[in-house]
Amino acid sequence: MSVEAIAGFSAKAKSEPELAEKLKACVKMKEMFALARDNGFEFDEDSLYPPNEPQFTEDQLSERLAKALLRA
Repeated sequence: MSVEAIAGFSAKAKSEPELAEKLKACVKMKEMFALARDNGFEFDEDSLYPPNEPQFTEDQLSERLAKALLRA
């Protein structure tokens, strides 16, 4: 369920420029979780990491979150 929520939040951020800007501005996980929650999505941090497939692209995230979540 959590991975689907992450994918849904990512898709919503891709379709809404204002939300995309707010997501890009998040530098801490708790900021991203609060933003997701404010937009109707709940997910846990463990679902963001491998072996799960990344649901965000590098250009959607701040440099800090991209390094944390998209590392190989």
